[in-house]
Amino acid sequence: MSEAQGSDPGMLHTMEIGSPAELRRGRSQLRRLETLTDVVYGVAIWRVFMLFPRPDQPEWNWHSWREFLAAEGMTIVLIAIGVAVLIIYWLQSNTLFGLADRADGKFAARAILQLFFVLLFLFSIRVGTELPASAWTRGFESVAALLLGLTSGWMWSYATKDRRLLHADVTDAEARAVDKRIRAEPATALFTLPFIFTPILWELAWFSYPAVRRFFKAQARRLLGPGG
Repeated sequence: MSEAQGSDPGMLHTMEIGSPAELRRGRSQLRRLETLTDVVYGVAIWRVFMLFPRPDQPEWNWHSWREFLAAEGMTIVLIAIGVAVLIIYWLQSNTLFGLADRADGKFAARAILQLFFVLLFLFSIRVGTELPASAWTRGFESVAALLLGLTSGWMWSYATKDRRLLHADVTDAEARAVDKRIRAEPATALFTLPFIFTPILWELAWFSYPAVRRFFKAQARRLLGPGG
């Protein structure tokens, strides 16, 4: 067995990174991506929250909470789903960035593409609240949420391939377990698609997320083994 073959994964990871200057640039790029991501998600959540009906709007003519909920109940549910989806994906992005040691151009391109889908998802919520509810508006939101999740998986698979961007202390089993866990969000969005033609059922389909998440977390725990 050669010396390289007998080396531990952390040493091989360090050897493959490149020069100290490349490592410094990669870590700086990762920090900038984290900051940009936090800003975009924060602004998106704020913008969605501002879609809630407000008393200063001309159509505000309700005199009780019962009237308000009867008139705007579905809009409130739609906005609440949007806020929840954005917060979940924001937390997911923090997890992925926290496990990466650095970034490169291809990783940054994937991260920026995901931010484009954040804005697309924000637009889909605006469409859903401004236009009459239809299969098209519901499908638009589901597809935008699905694309958000798929780009997360694409970004993570790039970072983990040959451990090119992972922290040295992240094991291969942990990387595979994260890959399993982050499938819950796009799987939930995909699950809602068959229900876009049935209002109420489409909204209820989003509430399957906790069960879907438990399923993928159980798969992740099996990858980690006892105590994972």
